[in-house]
Amino acid sequence: MLLSPAGVDALRTALTRAGFTANGFADRLGPQATGAVARNDFRAALRATEDRDPLATLIRVYICDQTEPEPAVAAALAPLTVEEALAGGLVERHGDGLRAGVDLEPYGDDWFVLADVPASARPGRPLHAEHVLGIGGATQTLIGATVRRPVETALDLGTGSGVQALHLSTHARRVTATDVSERALRFAATTAALNGQDWELLRGDLVAPVAGRRFDLVVSNPPFVVGPGTTTHVYRDSGRVGDAIGAELAAAAPHLLTEGGTMQYLANWVHVTGEDWAERVTGWFAGTGLDAWVIQREVADPMAYVNLWVTDVGETADPQRMAAWLDWFDAHKVEAVGFGIVSLRRAGHDEPVVRVEDLRQRVEPPLGDRVGEWFDRQDWLRARDTDGLLAARYRAADGLQLRQEATMGADGWAVDRQVLAMPHGLRWSEEIDPLVLALVGGADGRLPLRDQLALLAAAHDVAPDELAEAAGPIVAHLVERGLVEPVAD
Repeated sequence: MLLSPAGVDALRTALTRAGFTANGFADRLGPQATGAVARNDFRAALRATEDRDPLATLIRVYICDQTEPEPAVAAALAPLTVEEALAGGLVERHGDGLRAGVDLEPYGDDWFVLADVPASARPGRPLHAEHVLGIGGATQTLIGATVRRPVETALDLGTGSGVQALHLSTHARRVTATDVSERALRFAATTAALNGQDWELLRGDLVAPVAGRRFDLVVSNPPFVVGPGTTTHVYRDSGRVGDAIGAELAAAAPHLLTEGGTMQYLANWVHVTGEDWAERVTGWFAGTGLDAWVIQREVADPMAYVNLWVTDVGETADPQRMAAWLDWFDAHKVEAVGFGIVSLRRAGHDEPVVRVEDLRQRVEPPLGDRVGEWFDRQDWLRARDTDGLLAARYRAADGLQLRQEATMGADGWAVDRQVLAMPHGLRWSEEIDPLVLALVGGADGRLPLRDQLALLAAAHDVAPDELAEAAGPIVAHLVERGLVEPVAD
């Protein structure tokens, strides 16, 4: 840990006594100043904390990144001494006072997360090779995407500051966390202790520390940055070439998961000229026996991608290094890089379901609930053959909308395109033909699908058996998307 156990207790006492929590911080500043802080505008926050009481001092030091007089910092951190805080790296001397040595963030209702000070707060100071990230965009993406159902055992691969493990602790009885960086594990251990948590912390590269063990839930925000395999910062660089780390985690998943277990991780993948990116990623799961759902949330061109990650570590633009990175992309015909979420499940079936698709629309949070529901629907579909689908009753999902595009002609409006759309959840939209529209329109939960199709066949002069054969895959797809829902008997 960064502090001794007694030092952690003293720090917790100081923070809670001062009211340095997410709610205490927001109450002190008010909604306008709190919102401004989220945009890195600290002017209102500094005006609201001029009296330098302990809470004000903690806000100025750890939220607004100010240098404050040592007596004020000492009072705010007591009973932790300044000497202990300096030795643990919580503060550092700067000018004629003290400033934050770490990113100490009040988080959630009553949590604290410790990480390294971000690059944006120390312009011109290179990041440590084992820099420990705080709560950034990728972190929040994985937090939101994780299925939050009660489990016995959970594993956080590449824990960093420990924020994923914190969330796992709310629904897992035992939490294990790994990291290749000893420095990161010290931060994670301090985060755990400060929040009264007891995690198993293991050092090693990816799955090596837990070889031979299985878990009910595995999450990972790995060093997924795509490139030639150069390692400068362990939080982003795995040492693997290209997008190999995503494939490596997929291959490891069957050996990590208990029966029914779930693994979710963030990944980048390359879009190669002349290749289907979805087919490339689908290949990661060949032979795993796992259900897989991969959703692509963002796509960046190589120049934007390189600029993003050079800026992320606070590096001064190095034309030669950037050129070498871009040359690697060119040599491997990489025209773009995708970012998304991989969700895997060990369902114990001979024919796993693998879906790799774009989902860049805004979705209703938390995404993790939607992922869990998607796997539930796969279970329901897998348990039924065509006769089972035809025997079930269905209803259109709540709020389902029909959107039409039409062209005005000599005889009035002619419908060109009809789209079913969900205004909530994953907000899928699906173009349909008139027959599918009639099927969904009649899905009120009263008739089995077979009887509903018989009525449609008579109305459209189609053979009932032919319509039933065609309808099976269509209904299965609509159920998978959540546009229609089975009605329980």
